[in-house]
Amino acid sequence: MTATPGQPAPAGADERLLRTSQLRKLLGRPELGSLVGAVAVFIFFSIVADSFLRATSLGTVLYAASTIGIMAAPVALLMIGGEFDLSAGVMVTSSALISSMFSYQMTANVWVGVFVSLLVTLAFGAFNGFMLTRTKLPSFIITLGTFLMLTGLNLGFTKLISGTVSTKAIGDMEGFASARKVFASEWTVGGVELKVTILWWALLVAVATWILLRTRFGNWIYAVGGGADAARAVGVPVIRTKIGLYLGVAFAAWVSGQHLLFSYDVVQSGEGVGNELTYIIAAVIGGCLITGGYGSAIGSAVGAFIFGMTGKGIVYAEWNPDWFKFFLGAMLLLATLLNAWVRKRAEATK
Repeated sequence: MTATPGQPAPAGADERLLRTSQLRKLLGRPELGSLVGAVAVFIFFSIVADSFLRATSLGTVLYAASTIGIMAAPVALLMIGGEFDLSAGVMVTSSALISSMFSYQMTANVWVGVFVSLLVTLAFGAFNGFMLTRTKLPSFIITLGTFLMLTGLNLGFTKLISGTVSTKAIGDMEGFASARKVFASEWTVGGVELKVTILWWALLVAVATWILLRTRFGNWIYAVGGGADAARAVGVPVIRTKIGLYLGVAFAAWVSGQHLLFSYDVVQSGEGVGNELTYIIAAVIGGCLITGGYGSAIGSAVGAFIFGMTGKGIVYAEWNPDWFKFFLGAMLLLATLLNAWVRKRAEATK
């Protein structure tokens, strides 16, 4: 016999068989705090910025959110697994530079450079995962080293090959138009201009959510984040899981890098520095714990959307954009406190 909502559980009843109310399930979701924050930010800028609710503004906000959200989703999975990647921002630029310079120097179809970039970028991710699992050093140290190396390589190779800090234009090369449709196209729906990055964002969040909630690999991610030694003791392939998570970040960096390239035709070698913190903050605002073992991909999407609303809301309100960092820090603190409260409430109702 199982207990019904509102009735005490029979003595000796197995807690695993007790029904959980929808309210308790909702309170236990990692993204609940970020959803509350997103509603608050939306209402706030709807009041202070008249143009915020225009249809054209929606497309701008979604685009800004998607460029962050594409990376925030795999970064969230990595954080749930208990690790960081400080090289994610410059890896995006590395991916774009490789595609552009390989295509230009080899006078090859642009798609050749795109696929070479995919292989090399995945190699960067595999390097991070391999070094982490073999050296046992903290991921902060490993990926900080990768960040510095990629920053130097981006600038050094670009100057060596192109003679400047930016790549040569490849807009007239074979395959550019078709690649642009995949990575940087746009279309209009009901007067709203939407970028293809929104579709990439939705796809990556959906896949990440499916992995976390419906697959064995998702269980491994939570287990590794909760404690690698304990996970290893029950048969979880910790090394394979962590390398897989870094490969996921690298794949998203490749997607973002191709969007960067095919949106502007040329790439500046110094771009991307500092973006890694933006991805991490979006994941934390979305409910991920710094310590690992808790969070969701949907929460990272909400965190990215909050970023988009705040960044563009300040512009629409005609405020000094210097205030963005202040709002960013305030959101991070408030979201962390709210997420901690939500988690405590969820644990108390179990």
